[in-house]
Amino acid sequence: MATQSPFSMLEGFLKALPTPPAPPTWMVEESHRRVVLLLNHVLQQEPQAMERLARQQGKVVLSQWQQFSFKVQATPAGLLDLAAAETPADLTLVILDESPLAIAQTLMQGNKPKVRIEGDVQLAAEVNWLADHVRWDVEEDLSRILGDAPAHLFMQTVRTLAQALQTFVGSRSAASTPGTAA
Repeated sequence: MATQSPFSMLEGFLKALPTPPAPPTWMVEESHRRVVLLLNHVLQQEPQAMERLARQQGKVVLSQWQQFSFKVQATPAGLLDLAAAETPADLTLVILDESPLAIAQTLMQGNKPKVRIEGDVQLAAEVNWLADHVRWDVEEDLSRILGDAPAHLFMQTVRTLAQALQTFVGSRSAASTPGTAA
């Protein structure tokens, strides 16, 4: 007997909720600034990533998912900055999955979500390289705050939980696939 995935149950519950009002513009802009700060922090840990991004200076990448959009521009320093709303995008990345839970499930399985890509091929290749090779070393940042041993213990616990969740998601996906035994 196949059991229903908790993700599909949660997704059904979320769809039943009324659509929340749009956040104020200042909140969206401030959240975009925070994301750019985090991305730049991660990029600064990888000199090769900054070199690659510097070669694309001035080019604009627009990321979209449903009604949400995020537009950044490569700087001469090899970092990112928010692009003006009226600046045309050189590359557009549209996430095709509608469900945030489906996107989360795809990411937890170690895969990339389905994306439609339009625009500059060289810029797309650089963005793909960044996605494949640049990782945030959370443990290193935590060790600056907590110390080495507590940061290592915390991250080891998080990895164990993530592995258990991946195993659960994988077993639920296999159980819900037609033609497989549950």
